[in-house]
Amino acid sequence: MNHYGVIMAGGGGTRFWPLSRQKTPKQLLNLSGKDLMVNEAVERMATVIGKSSIFIVTADVQAPAMITATHGKVFPMNILAEPAARNTAACIGYAAMEIYRKYGDGVMIITPADHYIENVPALTEIFRTAILAAEDQDKFVTIGIQPTFPATGFGYIKYDAAAPEKVKPVIEFKEKPDEATARRYIESGRYAWNSGMFIWKASLILAKLKEYVPDIYADLEKIGDAMNTPNEQEVLNEVYPNIRRISIDYAVMEPSAAKGDVLVIPGDFGWNDVGSWDMMSVLHEPDENGNILLGDVVAVDSKDSVIYSSGKTVTAVDVEGLVIVETPDAIMVCKKEKAQNVKKLVDALSDAGRKELL
Repeated sequence: MNHYGVIMAGGGGTRFWPLSRQKTPKQLLNLSGKDLMVNEAVERMATVIGKSSIFIVTADVQAPAMITATHGKVFPMNILAEPAARNTAACIGYAAMEIYRKYGDGVMIITPADHYIENVPALTEIFRTAILAAEDQDKFVTIGIQPTFPATGFGYIKYDAAAPEKVKPVIEFKEKPDEATARRYIESGRYAWNSGMFIWKASLILAKLKEYVPDIYADLEKIGDAMNTPNEQEVLNEVYPNIRRISIDYAVMEPSAAKGDVLVIPGDFGWNDVGSWDMMSVLHEPDENGNILLGDVVAVDSKDSVIYSSGKTVTAVDVEGLVIVETPDAIMVCKKEKAQNVKKLVDALSDAGRKELL
């Protein structure tokens, strides 16, 4: 059976503003000092999928930069541009329709573009196990992360921990819990973090979209019917922005789990969702004062801060627990513990009509 890789790379990465912008979001940044995040995702995918079979789904405004960034790694025709952001059910359904109609059925490995993976060989082994399970059992397979602390920012997967196989039946998906509930989840040994990585046949996800969200499938089918015709782009631009917004978890995974059609492989491979400036310690070793200083930065008597300079000299004296970011047209300062709220700045700039800063 054919194997395909799909990397979801259409997000705005607003929590990394002002470095992350609409045309150059987080996945198109080199935050690790090694490579762009999307290219690191491509290289991870290439450990099990031939590069000619790797697809990237991105926003149309990001597509030109994505083609340039992945030159020599991903075929330009394999970069699928969404005319509008419609959440993951539409994104994954579009990729599945593209693959099924143009290249034939096969197993899809679907991952976000902006995760950090410390132990790639361990993830590769899980991918291979998941591909075999998806082929043999014709079910949805997802990858769970062994929880290391009672996180309240992740969804959880409850599974049959007593099952002897590596691939275990999913009982249900749980939304982001409060801390006490998250602690109970971890103590039970029956929950994994939801990584947002999926493995399944293209034909299966299309069939389940048709069953559970027929309106979305109908729109995707219109797009599919126009594929390989002169009207393909016109139909895509007309239909896609009107697809109902819903995540793949709500649309398909939750009802499928209730019927016993979802499997999970719990794994421990140094996964982290680097979602905001306060998580830079995942990518960079803090200095003896707990600071992460990137670029032309001088910090004196300062502790536990993230300071980034894109060019100008940034200096700080006697600060603690701050994020300070300088770019050519903006400076952002916030408490490190409030780094998730940087998105509010982007919303405020948008409301004020400051499009040049978005």
